Amino acid sequence: MQICLIDETGTGDGALSVLAARWGLEHDEDNLMALVLTPEHLELRKRDEPKLGGIFVDFVGGAMAHRRKFGGGRGEAVAKAVGIKGDYLPDVVDATAGLGRDAFVLASVGCRVRMLERNPVVAALLDDGLARGYADAEIGGWLQERLQLIHASSLTALTDITPRPQVVYLDPMFPHKQKSALVKKRCVSFSRWWGRILMPMDCWSLRGCWRPNAWW
Repeated sequence: MQICLIDETGTGDGALSVLAARWGLEHDEDNLMALVLTPEHLELRKRDEPKLGGIFVDFVGGAMAHRRKFGGGRGEAVAKAVGIKGDYLPDVVDATAGLGRDAFVLASVGCRVRMLERNPVVAALLDDGLARGYADAEIGGWLQERLQLIHASSLTALTDITPRPQVVYLDPMFPHKQKSALVKKRCVSFSRWWGRILMPMDCWSLRGCWRPNAWW
């Protein structure tokens, strides 16, 4: 995949080149979308709309930290959707991982979650967020045990994945509705590279790949 690659770390250690090789990314100087390695994290930017800011994955701070500490926990819609009840904490495959928000909520309440992501740019963002999360003293221990990334298409990975999950979670409405116009614009930028907002026929294709024991 072609995208503009920008290194803002100033270290000159070639980390961005290593990242590009790992995810099969090719530098395109004229591309309006840029994958930027900053001193803090990896982020996606729309170069012709700098006011939008960057899109990145953060499981440690910000909205995810607030959601983990003050959110609904088992009462969240995603927890109810996968059937969490009592001692039942299913093994989940999130076939529409996006930025990993729903997967993180499920992991935070005790589920083991494997995120599937086929887009290499989005997978790189998720991997960067996971690396920082794994290194965090507060959440790193349980996050490593419960939340993993698989870089593959849901339409093919579900036929071979082991061990088999108890639940395959699909959210065909991602990205979720947001009130903020700025957030909506960011979602549009993200969708350009994400390239896998599932339509109804895709969901039926996933159902045909393999049906788990419990919930859809």
